[in-house]
Amino acid sequence: MGSRWHISARTAQRYRQLIENQIAPHLGPKTLQKLTRLDVEGWHTALRNGGLAARTIGHAHRVLGKALGDAERDGAVVKNVCKLQKVPKVTEVEMVIVRDVPAFVDKLRGERLYVPAMVALFSGMRLGEVLALRWNRVDLDGKVLKVREALEQTKAHGIRFKPPKSKAGRRDITLPDILIDALREHRKAALELQMRLGAGRLPDDALLFSTIEGKPLQPSNLSSDWGELAERIGEPGVTFHALRHTHASQLIASGVDIVTISKRLGHAKPSVTLAIYAHMFTTDDSKAAAAINAALNC
Repeated sequence: MGSRWHISARTAQRYRQLIENQIAPHLGPKTLQKLTRLDVEGWHTALRNGGLAARTIGHAHRVLGKALGDAERDGAVVKNVCKLQKVPKVTEVEMVIVRDVPAFVDKLRGERLYVPAMVALFSGMRLGEVLALRWNRVDLDGKVLKVREALEQTKAHGIRFKPPKSKAGRRDITLPDILIDALREHRKAALELQMRLGAGRLPDDALLFSTIEGKPLQPSNLSSDWGELAERIGEPGVTFHALRHTHASQLIASGVDIVTISKRLGHAKPSVTLAIYAHMFTTDDSKAAAAINAALNC
């Protein structure tokens, strides 16, 4: 990909898949210097006719555009033709979230994935962050946990730990009582299991969620298991990542400011949070009018 691209192994894997499946089969035989805007337009059409979603076509377009941008700067091509051809417009799809959180939590009680789901639902953490969480990063008395790493699964490197996606991803998250209670019960169960196995005390850096040998869980397996669970409890549209969206929606509905929400979710900038969740903010500006009235003593 070139030294200019500073990306994670998982992102590199995704780029490679786009190149091998969506770019090379259609544009591979083309001479780079002779690639035109019409070629790119025809490529988009071929991908659409092949049933590819507009969002995926957009991802492939951006990968090609980045590569051509590097080539343009290096003088390998005269211009980046991806700048001349717009990508297909993505139709907005309603974001799936949990509408009745108390009822949803009741459905989850007693399930194997109850605690990891509770962490995602009430902290907004990503799946990789949840699976990388260690007990020495959780302060149950102080009601806070520290996000310092994430679990990544790729074909090239298997499962490995990595730093958060951005500097903002390294964050401390204050926990509500319902999650503290769930984590206390989970820790108690983990300690009892250690005793039954004759494994001694639980290491400080032990993972909250692991195999019986203490090894990290595979994110792909947990996602699959979650899909089966969601189907069984009558919530088939709720993916594990939807729990993070649900958390954000709860904060927005409670009137939490966008900067705080952004920090809690680990987004690089509040603008990222706003771009994802703008549709969840109410359009009622009566509070603004009330504030002006109060300022003017009306």
